Amino acid sequence: MLKPLCFVLMPFGSKTAPDGREIDFDEIYRRLIHPAIEAAELDPIRADEENLGGVIHKPMLERLAMCEYALADLTTANANVFYELGVRHALRPAKTLLIFAQGYGLPFDVASLRAIPYRLGRQGVIRVPETIRAMARHLESARQAHVDSSVFQFLDDLKAPVLAHEKTDVFQDRVDYAADRKLELARAREARDVAAVQQIERELGRLDDVEAGVAIDLMLSYRALKEWEEVIRVVGELSRPLQRRTLVQEQLGFALNRSGRSDEAIRVLDAVLEKRGPSSETLGILGRVYKDRWDAAQTGSKKRPAEAAGWLDRAIETYRRGFEADWRDAYPGINTVTLMELADPPKPEREQLLPVVTYSVQRKIKAGQPDYWDWATLLELAVLRNDKKDARTNLEKALAAVRESWEPETTANNLDLIRRARKNRGDKQRWLKDIIEALRAAK
Repeated sequence: MLKPLCFVLMPFGSKTAPDGREIDFDEIYRRLIHPAIEAAELDPIRADEENLGGVIHKPMLERLAMCEYALADLTTANANVFYELGVRHALRPAKTLLIFAQGYGLPFDVASLRAIPYRLGRQGVIRVPETIRAMARHLESARQAHVDSSVFQFLDDLKAPVLAHEKTDVFQDRVDYAADRKLELARAREARDVAAVQQIERELGRLDDVEAGVAIDLMLSYRALKEWEEVIRVVGELSRPLQRRTLVQEQLGFALNRSGRSDEAIRVLDAVLEKRGPSSETLGILGRVYKDRWDAAQTGSKKRPAEAAGWLDRAIETYRRGFEADWRDAYPGINTVTLMELADPPKPEREQLLPVVTYSVQRKIKAGQPDYWDWATLLELAVLRNDKKDARTNLEKALAAVRESWEPETTANNLDLIRRARKNRGDKQRWLKDIIEALRAAK
């Protein structure tokens, strides 16, 4: 017998609280929310905000309306979560549980509603069994269908929409189908199996009819496998609203550049910046386009040194703008200081930025759940400081965190640029060559 669905409304990834603290919501979901929902004998499902950039889309609204239960984490007063909670309270009179982290008070509009607090430790959520049991008990008691929506509490004669069983059954089938397709795509990515991804796509049918989260997963699967032309094609077949999303346009620009169509990539990314304003992600991708143009102009049989210098300056400025747009994102920061090292002569400003970039990535690691790029960034920073011991330590941590083959390849290419620049300046570094070879062997 199928368990009732419980839709989880919460931020994704790490977010900065008003007091400056980094909170890892993925860890909260894994260690607290998911176990509590399962303990209440419900089936938890989460939104696809992590892939869709927080956009409110049709499957999101369907889940808010059709999932019998919902749980909303109101910590940090995330705007998307509150919008979704408002939709939920307008559609469903009951079976919505509110939770929040202790120390972060609830906004006035929801302060009178019952909410269960949980505790945060220095390294993230404290998994207190009593908290999990309290959340599970509340979800179980919600089966009595007492009104917990402030909208329905205030408007006594308001009637909840009646959803036909046939429609809710079809909805649950679609949720299960989408989860299965995502699992299949994840397995295909892990196996580096392009043919498997293509077969899944054929089974999906028209992409403009496919659930947004599955369509984005398909696009990102082709990206993970370096099938750039496939990424470009998939974007063109998505529904128009989904095509216009910032994340999709960013990935389109990324794929266009990798497929050798950098002029088109620049136009796409410039359009995103004009519409959305500066962001570390968009400027980071655009900086990579300029970096590739620089590399093309200063290598090969027909070197164009004046043109190369212009593209290098543009890449440095773009990456720097990206880092200044969000100091918490070390990716554009590390590219800024690396390219400053590659300039002839090296730009002295890199000495000022190196500790800032180091602090940025160290802060993210301290917040919990570091990934490959965190350790790779510390590795690159150690190389820039000529710290052999620290470089080797972070090389080991980076290699243990590799997820996709292009990750260590990208780091190896960056470090090889540094090695060649230093060699041209008369500084041969065998130890750096050994690190580069270790990264390339991890492909």
